[in-house]
Amino acid sequence: MIANRTRRPGVFLDRDGTVIHDRHYLADPAGVELLPGAGAAIARLNDEGVPVILVTNQSGIGRGYFSDAQFHAVQQRLKELLRVSGARLDAVYYCPHTPDAQPACVCRKPAPGMFLRAAEEHALDLSRCFYIGDRARDISAADHLQGTPILLQTRGSETVDAARLPSGTRVAHAWEDVMALVLERLGAD
Repeated sequence: MIANRTRRPGVFLDRDGTVIHDRHYLADPAGVELLPGAGAAIARLNDEGVPVILVTNQSGIGRGYFSDAQFHAVQQRLKELLRVSGARLDAVYYCPHTPDAQPACVCRKPAPGMFLRAAEEHALDLSRCFYIGDRARDISAADHLQGTPILLQTRGSETVDAARLPSGTRVAHAWEDVMALVLERLGAD
């Protein structure tokens, strides 16, 4: 456990379909394109001093569709695009395992492994964190960890069965809506 540091709220973001357009097993940095408003929103969170942590399943590595090095090249391009927006990620956690890996991993979302690790390494109070993604599995850990789930449903997002969403899920249709929800809740904190 982290001693002598106050735990704080943070924002967990999914990558594909949330921060960047989902290109399905993206291995080429040229395919990285920020979703409208994502860079500005992350920059605003940075300005507010809120840790922004990317948490992403990358089963394409485990399936052999792309390498760990290709994943990191895509991440480097994302970092460059965010920098142009005046934004940065405080950390990136990824799970390279397939959904059917044996034994089952503890990091693949919706499992809480990556969130728990980030909380420990960045002194986060998981119950005061925001879990933002475009799919139920991206935000489901919020139920167990007692944070605030936000489903980002943009044009082109896959339809999500409301029954599969964690309790208290807020739905946003653009990054501006996400920021309004986050800043409102942080202001009440």
